[in-house]
Amino acid sequence: MAANSKKVWFITGASSGLGLEIARNALQRGDLVVATARDPDAITAALGAQDDLLASTLDVNDEAQAVFAAQAAVDRFGRIDVLVNNAGYGLLAAVEEATSEEVERQFQTNVFGLLKVTRAVLPHLRRARKGHVINISAIAGYAAFAGWGIYSSTKFAVEGLTEALAIELAPLGIFATVVEPGFMRTDFLEKTSLLRTKNVISDYVATVGAMREFATSLNHKQPGDPRKVSKAVLKLADSLKPPVRLPLGTDTVAKMEEKNHFVEAELEQWRSVAVSTDHDDVAKKS
Repeated sequence: MAANSKKVWFITGASSGLGLEIARNALQRGDLVVATARDPDAITAALGAQDDLLASTLDVNDEAQAVFAAQAAVDRFGRIDVLVNNAGYGLLAAVEEATSEEVERQFQTNVFGLLKVTRAVLPHLRRARKGHVINISAIAGYAAFAGWGIYSSTKFAVEGLTEALAIELAPLGIFATVVEPGFMRTDFLEKTSLLRTKNVISDYVATVGAMREFATSLNHKQPGDPRKVSKAVLKLADSLKPPVRLPLGTDTVAKMEEKNHFVEAELEQWRSVAVSTDHDDVAKKS
């Protein structure tokens, strides 16, 4: 790879899982990587110390830390080409079971943390009039599941933010894409990445309880390969015309098609009601 074709990556949550795989693959092909995590030593331990890697301390909930890390990236490598907002965690619980504190913490990291990092990096992309913001969502950000309501709501927020960013940034030469992997064979279903509420309501045993059992049985048997997902993210970053939304995994594609068909059928069933609420003057024009 020629020196002028190297990309500079800024990746959050890069000490494990998908973030680590993206960092590893980017380095292997000759790119420059700013890999961030609350414990940057874990990044260096996994990838080794090398000139093309800057392992930075970053708790995405700390906006000042995000601004400092973004500036450090530019000071080291001259620019940022690709921001990958990957940091986050899951919460498996019925909507009613989750406490206010648990919900707020989930949004703090998965949504507000993403916003803090994005605000820290975007000024550098705007000055360069190029770049790509890649936000890691999940199929749960497109279609909700029992037991994942709170987590889904954070990822639904990420989807909406990304769609708006894509519109706002396009005139500036900057792309925005939301990536929607399905279940990947990472440690996401481990206790370190997936929290479960102490509050368990027996009325939800058939729905949320079944999902808890499913998540336990699926751990480290997930269909998605994070190494292949990371390569897809690299391909996305190389695209001259990247999509706003990139689903990854057969489970994601199947669920997305199922939801699309459901929404279309439901809309058709309720179309007459849906179009009946305009003012009369608007209705006459149509």
